[in-house]
Amino acid sequence: MSRNVVIMGAAGRDFHVFNCCYRDNAGFRVIAFTATQIPHIEDRRYPPQLAGSLYPDGIPIVPEEDLEQLVRDNRVDDVIFAYSDVSRSYVDERRRRAEAAGARFAPFDIDATMLASRKPVVAVTAIRTGCGKSQTSRRVAAILRDAGRKVVAIRHPMPYGDLAKQAVQRFASVEDLDRHECTIEEREEYEPHISTGVIVYAGVDYAAILAEAEKEADVIVWDGGNNDTPFYKPDLWITVTDPHRVGDELDYFPGTANFERADLILINKIDSATDDQVRAVEANVARVNPGAIVVKARSPLDVPDPAAIRGKRVLAVEDGPTTTHGGMPFGAGVLAARQNGAAELVDPRRWAVGEIRDTFDRYPETGPLLPAMGYGEQQVADLEATINTVDCDLVLIATPIDLTHLVKIDKPHMRIGYRLEEEGDALAAAVTRALSPSG
Repeated sequence: MSRNVVIMGAAGRDFHVFNCCYRDNAGFRVIAFTATQIPHIEDRRYPPQLAGSLYPDGIPIVPEEDLEQLVRDNRVDDVIFAYSDVSRSYVDERRRRAEAAGARFAPFDIDATMLASRKPVVAVTAIRTGCGKSQTSRRVAAILRDAGRKVVAIRHPMPYGDLAKQAVQRFASVEDLDRHECTIEEREEYEPHISTGVIVYAGVDYAAILAEAEKEADVIVWDGGNNDTPFYKPDLWITVTDPHRVGDELDYFPGTANFERADLILINKIDSATDDQVRAVEANVARVNPGAIVVKARSPLDVPDPAAIRGKRVLAVEDGPTTTHGGMPFGAGVLAARQNGAAELVDPRRWAVGEIRDTFDRYPETGPLLPAMGYGEQQVADLEATINTVDCDLVLIATPIDLTHLVKIDKPHMRIGYRLEEEGDALAAAVTRALSPSG
């Protein structure tokens, strides 16, 4: 008798769990995926081209709100939790719901979903969204390129469109981003790598992705998403922490595993955090993962014209996931405004329209900033309309890409950048050491 399974997800990790543990496994029958966090990803199907011979009609993807009914109607035996950046209490609440409906509940198996590579893998993960994984991944890629290695970055999945078409995606140019109809969130992760000559792979089927990437890579950089664990077994496991959110490294799933298992823990943003915050993270490292290498790093801002900010009423447009489900109350735009004498940070809520207004309703704790949400055409249009309606003197664009490539801003604006500057040479030494056969 096969066991009936529901996989709870958010269009990414959930599919990887299925591919690794359930596809072509007659001992289980996956009834459905549930979807949350990301708008417009439910009411689709995991296509038969990816689901395998046991699922000729594919697998439905339904809203997470339907979990209890799904379990009862289909006599579900197992509910597998397979998404990230949520507190332990959040996971426990889902556990109670699943068990009350009559199913066994379990988080995904970390080790069973880490595939082995023929090439060295450096994995960059974090304890929360918005710690600085992307800038760390770019820094790691730069170290590897300086060592003469051909680097390929494999990015955590963001398949929000046609899943069959997105099975294996390769990005080597901006034109590839257009061809694959990438969302703002995808562009923010892929474009900075592409601009430095690093090829990026992403998609849905990460075994097939790995096989393609290995053909052209000397070394693979796993560029993680949210605070998820790596999809590939790392030769060097880096976890980025954020002292502005001390304690989250002990409480947020599955970032706690990243914190516990990392070979190197990077304490980022020491230039904007307090000494007490940094020491608190160090104390948690010493208690939970005393064998880890600890590297401290700054995240300095690139502000093209500081004088233009002084005395202005400023709208800060920030990375969307970081400031919504990531729970970060500010980003580089807010910091740039504060550090350079802005007269006011304009709260955009009263001007928000459509899906941007819905975002504020869903994440009421968001600070006086505008999350650059762009999961679809309507959301991008609503973002543009909101920016252009807000009563402000200056727009600070602090997203990882130049947002003006996607939206037209009809008022003065400035792009704010940021990068990683680590202390000492421990990061470079660890990355170089991971390339050797002996580790």
